[in-house]
Amino acid sequence: MTKYNCTFQKFLSLLFFAFLSIGMIQGQTNAKDSIKLDEIVVTGSKIEISRKLVPLSVSQISKQDIENTGQMNILPALNSFVPGIFVTERNILGFGVSNTGAGSITMRGVSSSPNTDVLVLIDGHPQYQGIFGHPLADAYVASDVEKVEIIRGPASILYGSNAMAGVINIITKQQHEDGLKVNVGASYGSYNTQKYFGTIGYKYDKLSLFGSFNHDQSDGIRKNTDFNINNAYFKLGYEIYKGLNLTADYSLAKYVANDNGPVNRTPVPFNIDITRGKASLSLANKFENSEGGLNFYHNYGTHILSDGFKSTDRNDGAMLFQTFKLSCGTNLTVGADFKQFGGVANQGYKHDSLILVNELAGYAYAQHTFFNKLTVSAGLRLENNSVYGTELIPLAGLNYSLTDNTTFKGSVSKGFRSPTVMELYLYAPNPSLQPERLVNYELSWLQSLLDSRLNLELTAYKVIGSNMMQVVGQGFAAHRANLGSFNNQGIEFSARYRICRNLMFHANYSYLNSDKVIMAAPRQQVNLGGNYTYKIFGLNVSAQYIDKFYSALTTPPFTTTQEPNYLLLNARVTAKPMKYLELFVAANNLLNQQYEINYGYPMPGINFNAGFNLKF
Repeated sequence: MTKYNCTFQKFLSLLFFAFLSIGMIQGQTNAKDSIKLDEIVVTGSKIEISRKLVPLSVSQISKQDIENTGQMNILPALNSFVPGIFVTERNILGFGVSNTGAGSITMRGVSSSPNTDVLVLIDGHPQYQGIFGHPLADAYVASDVEKVEIIRGPASILYGSNAMAGVINIITKQQHEDGLKVNVGASYGSYNTQKYFGTIGYKYDKLSLFGSFNHDQSDGIRKNTDFNINNAYFKLGYEIYKGLNLTADYSLAKYVANDNGPVNRTPVPFNIDITRGKASLSLANKFENSEGGLNFYHNYGTHILSDGFKSTDRNDGAMLFQTFKLSCGTNLTVGADFKQFGGVANQGYKHDSLILVNELAGYAYAQHTFFNKLTVSAGLRLENNSVYGTELIPLAGLNYSLTDNTTFKGSVSKGFRSPTVMELYLYAPNPSLQPERLVNYELSWLQSLLDSRLNLELTAYKVIGSNMMQVVGQGFAAHRANLGSFNNQGIEFSARYRICRNLMFHANYSYLNSDKVIMAAPRQQVNLGGNYTYKIFGLNVSAQYIDKFYSALTTPPFTTTQEPNYLLLNARVTAKPMKYLELFVAANNLLNQQYEINYGYPMPGINFNAGFNLKF
């Protein structure tokens, strides 16, 4: 590993100084390129607001960021741009849905199996399966995404139960300009990995349309680890009149995959056949002194596993919120949420019975700004679950803008997670489980320099959790109990430096210290990236270093599997021979690191892919 570290450090130094030299030369001739923009987010408050005024830690990833990485799926791109987050993988494609599957998301050392502590949203609507209790990671394709916003830390006051550790809000594309836009692309790479996609957008007057189709497939890096998925998405928008918009969408994902099991066990082929669908209808209003929305959503799925497990589930809900901009400098948001989730499975404590859980919540959230400098935020959510009862979720925060370029933030927030249908009634069931809870304390410093071409963020946090659910016993005697607790503290740092129009760097670092051994949560994580364009050519280079990472945790007896530290180096070269055509070649894991993220599932060595992207 020392050899690889030295190689990486030399390479990075040369690359940095080469890019910096080019950037300094071009930066002098492109000084007028920098435009001071205030980053606007919606996820931290449900309305468009400056990120500086949100007391929680919020990150934003643009469509261009994701395209530069060349990632087919959104979740792996999060590691590159967001500190304090780690997403597990087990193959070149295909995340999986079982305990040995991937697609698990850890924020600040908080996660669970399956993934239920981090809430994934699509356009603000919650995405998770009523039976398994976690989102379908393979369905989040990059071609549909306008941007991704991430709340690092509990956001239960706005989004309820599963937002205990944080929120990932995938905001989909919508045609904004009149006319027709088409984007098609394809790629081929190692392990017979193929991707084909097409999107179409159309707008005329008040009507807008967006549609996409994606197909991904791979033979996998080992025998019987192949993967095949089709995704279709359609979105319609209509401006009823100025300030009032109606949006409807529908998506469908169908995939089959094989899993040969960990390499250290006798191969036992395992097949999954899953269909997931989503539909939503939203009515949004935005007027001078008030904005809000009324949203309805319906998620459903069918899951057939080769071990005999079959299930169908659904997740239905309605969300109503309105923000009032009062003349005294106060923003007041009030809202109500209702959701019902559950389904039928042929195994478990209540097999072949329809299991439904209802949640009803109301919340109020207020912000007041004093002297255009100090913003005070406070809110309270009251949520009732038909199984475990009522939960109170408070939040308090302060934002102080010392100058236009310097902001300090602090907050105290509570997060909670109610048990899933699977935990209550299916695998290792316990109908008496109580919600998990945590309290998050954090302080942040946001700084802009060099006419906002350099942006920095530093956050320190402390998370205290209790009632964490764990599986006790084995076989038929296995059951879940509220046994766990933890005390996590850490530091998160991120930086973006736009040297000139053609050259940009980004970096983030996270340090996690916990009183418990945590699986899939590195002690230290470093991500570096740079993007350079010259005439028709482009170069994107990224690196990731992982320190002290546990891929397995078993209790009782208490045993852990700590993986060697590893360093990944990726590069992607593009060329635009014509205005509408982009060609690319990408190489991943250039240092040929041998590593595992899920225990017994070795990740691929050096691998390549190449393709084209056509926009007109």
